[in-house]
Amino acid sequence: MQTPTLIALALYFVLMLGIGLYAWKRSTEDSEGYLLGGRDLPPAVAALSAGASDMSGWLLLGLPGALYLSGLVEAWIGIGLFAGAVANWFIVAPRLRKQTVEYGNALTIPQFLANRFPDKAIALRVTSAIIIVIFFAVYSAAGLVGGGLLFESTFIDTPVLGFSPYMAGVLLTAIVVLAYTMVGGFLAVSLTDFVQGCIMVVALVVMPLVVLFGDGWGATGDALRAVDPDFLTWFGGLSVIGFLSAVSWGLGYFGQPHIIVRFMAVKEGGIPAARNIGLSWMLVALIGALGVGLAGRAHVEMNGLSLENSETIFILLANTLFHPFVTGFLLAALLAAIMSTISSQLLVSSSSLTEDFYRLFLRKQASETEMVNVGRICVALVSVAAILIASDPESGVLALVANAWAGFGAAFGPLIILSLTWKRMTGAGAVAGLITGAGVVIAWIALGWNSEFLGGPGIYEIIPGFIAAWLAIWLVSKATAGSAREQGLRA
Repeated sequence: MQTPTLIALALYFVLMLGIGLYAWKRSTEDSEGYLLGGRDLPPAVAALSAGASDMSGWLLLGLPGALYLSGLVEAWIGIGLFAGAVANWFIVAPRLRKQTVEYGNALTIPQFLANRFPDKAIALRVTSAIIIVIFFAVYSAAGLVGGGLLFESTFIDTPVLGFSPYMAGVLLTAIVVLAYTMVGGFLAVSLTDFVQGCIMVVALVVMPLVVLFGDGWGATGDALRAVDPDFLTWFGGLSVIGFLSAVSWGLGYFGQPHIIVRFMAVKEGGIPAARNIGLSWMLVALIGALGVGLAGRAHVEMNGLSLENSETIFILLANTLFHPFVTGFLLAALLAAIMSTISSQLLVSSSSLTEDFYRLFLRKQASETEMVNVGRICVALVSVAAILIASDPESGVLALVANAWAGFGAAFGPLIILSLTWKRMTGAGAVAGLITGAGVVIAWIALGWNSEFLGGPGIYEIIPGFIAAWLAIWLVSKATAGSAREQGLRA
């Protein structure tokens, strides 16, 4: 790695740590400040924070890698995600912002569910917290894998401080994220997300344009069609099951705690502005990611380059096409995508452990200062679990993200939508949906049906999980709606 590249990356790390210190001075005196930034985020910060924490390293690694291998047909993942995000901002965001305040000023998703269904409060808080910690350990690991791939692709075979390049990237990414998340809490995470979101979208616009203008638009298209005549077709070789599995990624949005918690934190009345900013940012970022994958494949083919791992196409282009200082900026964009998501996930996991375990079972009368400090310890504990999962260099970014995304989408998606919109939903139905959604996803993955189903292509596990959870909530709520206790609670 050349000196200008190192300088650019160092400046990025210093900026992130500086934001963490700023947030430490502003919002870590109590739990509401540490976990939700005082519910006073400006719309632009909330919007880009939701977007940056959502997109993660898969936007610059996994999605471009999928398009690099299979062509435009993989764009249906992005289309499904955008449709899901639109529905999430219109259906969930305004209702969640309002109802989390009305139901006891809930600071976490499990706490909101417990306040919404008090007869099943303990079961909901504990079950949802367990699911959050388990799936976020996997999800955070996906981000650390991205950091490892970055260092491995940049340093090649050179050990770094006695560690392999891959493990050095995993550890350095984890350490920097830990530093600003533990110190500055939710405000630090949101402000860094805002900066990281700006860096990401600029990089995703600049890189494909540089490739296309350098190689030529017509030549790029010819090179891709030479790889496969259907490379630039929307449905080339795509089965019905494959199409449904791709667009069903959008179902996951309703149940992602690290995304919907931003809706709880935006300042009052700020949802419409945040929605417009967030969706505009997402549309540009997704188009840019598609461009990186497609233009990158053409560039590799036209110039006889070698790429062993398709998920590193962004890194290859950054290292070969730009001045070293600009390369450092582009690699910082990749780190931004990775770190913004990891920090959000660690903080949400920490909030569940502190509010839904520690305060609930161990120290009900804990002071606000104690809760903030315990939250910092929990951030470190979850990060250790993520590092252990990410220690396998064969881990795939998109595969890990897909598993965790499906787990959250199936477990929490139907639960959140119905709890916000259906007054006749019961606590028993909520517990049933939560357990069913997570259980079906885990079983589907364990049986390998996401790779192959009944001798045909696999079905993405979020589809059966989401449907099963929705049915479980509806059926159990109908069955328990007539109980005297439920009637009294709704009255």
